Amino acid sequence: MGLLPAIADAFARQAGFCRRLGSPLTAAVCDAAVLACDTTSLTGRTLADWPGDPMADALMMRFTGGCNAMVRADRAPMLAPLYPPAATPSVADLAAALRLLLADPALDAALAGWLDGPPQTNEVARAGVLMPGLMVIAAATSLPLRLFELGCSAGLNLALASFGYRLGSVTIGDPRSPVQLAPAWTGPPPPVAGVSVLARRGTDISPLDVADPAVRERLMAYVWPDQPERVARAAAATAVALADPPPIDRADAADWTEAHVRPEPGSVAVVYHSIAFQYFPPATQARIAAHLAGLAATAAAPVAWLRYEMDDASAARLPTLRLTLWRGGDPEERLLARAHPHGTFLEWLA
Repeated sequence: MGLLPAIADAFARQAGFCRRLGSPLTAAVCDAAVLACDTTSLTGRTLADWPGDPMADALMMRFTGGCNAMVRADRAPMLAPLYPPAATPSVADLAAALRLLLADPALDAALAGWLDGPPQTNEVARAGVLMPGLMVIAAATSLPLRLFELGCSAGLNLALASFGYRLGSVTIGDPRSPVQLAPAWTGPPPPVAGVSVLARRGTDISPLDVADPAVRERLMAYVWPDQPERVARAAAATAVALADPPPIDRADAADWTEAHVRPEPGSVAVVYHSIAFQYFPPATQARIAAHLAGLAATAAAPVAWLRYEMDDASAARLPTLRLTLWRGGDPEERLLARAHPHGTFLEWLA
């Protein structure tokens, strides 16, 4: 018995998404999984019996991340010849290789194990979308920032103030940083404002410690292997995090926000997240919004909420960068940008 139609459809939808985002290999692995996986393997049974929403649970990325991890670890000799630097293989060839992998009980169990945990990604190029948002906050308040990142995973983007950026015609950040970001920019330039970070802290329900080599390899496994610039960027950002480890707490995002985020005179409390809020339970989302709206923010102690999320109701259907700024009185709401989910391009609207 093969995959249930709902699971197969989710893999097909993810394949289309990957193709549109420039990863034909990951798309082909998704398509091949539908052909290769059935209930004769542990991996196939785990997929077929999946109890949740495969899209919401990123089930397909768990599968493709597991395949990439096994190739990177030299544990999948049948798949390795089909991965970079080789040209993108056919779906049929990938399916044949996956059948060989799943026929080996040890390899099948290893791949099935990757389905147990959610993907942990730190797409570093998203910092190129977040940084101009921080510049807007800095320009509006003329104050240094205290950063609070929700759903930060390994916290690579907690180091965003130490990266270098070219944002349209504006250059900012550290030109010597190993992480240099230059999203394709359309629209007017962002405000020219220096971003001074007083403090930073993040939270994740299952944070990753980049000091652990196995964790670093897990992070790299989820970077699509046929996008070498992303692979190099993730490795560089991991090195930055190793040199200056970000403080991260294991906690529910709402519990943590309520416990840690407060206005303080002389700085802006900035809560931010990128392609993470959609994975929080609705009750958690509501509590975060209510807590931020209820804080006693003033012009001397503002509170900002910067969110880069898939909430665009327009025909563009791209993630948006939105800012809510509280400085006393009514909140200031701004749609700052629409951007690629991985931060490769940005349409500045502010």
